[in-house]
Amino acid sequence: MENYTMEGRTYRYYGQDAPLYPFGYGLSYTTFQYRDLVLSPPVLPVCANLSVSVVLENTGQRDGEEVVQLYLRWEQSSVPVPRWQLVAFRRVAVPAGRETKLSFQVVAEQRAVWAQDWRLEPGTFTLFAGGQQPGQQMRAPSEVLSARFTVTGTARPLRRC
Repeated sequence: MENYTMEGRTYRYYGQDAPLYPFGYGLSYTTFQYRDLVLSPPVLPVCANLSVSVVLENTGQRDGEEVVQLYLRWEQSSVPVPRWQLVAFRRVAVPAGRETKLSFQVVAEQRAVWAQDWRLEPGTFTLFAGGQQPGQQMRAPSEVLSARFTVTGTARPLRRC
């Protein structure tokens, strides 16, 4: 094997072609609705962590479980990066007609890019939260919320944070 790039080989690096069975693919006996995606703080220093919260409601008539997934997208990077990267997920049981508020922490290391060493860069990022990957087509409806945040400061090696 001479080509070690992951372009077109994993869900993270597919071009315009979607994988046949993307991460999170599946059906449910109930329906879920996401709302109130909050990123805190919306502007953070290059070495800081991001707090995320989202409300998940079971809008169906049966109890069910949902795998809540968080994906991160770099809007601009100095090196090639995935279209989006899975940064957190959690399986949550929600009774019919009820809701739950979930909290996650996206640590600075999850924003690091490889440029001869792991480094953190300032810029704009988009965080996606939902029951599937961003832009995924499914037979069962599931929504994906998104919100942007900004990282300020100067680029630095991860080991200096």
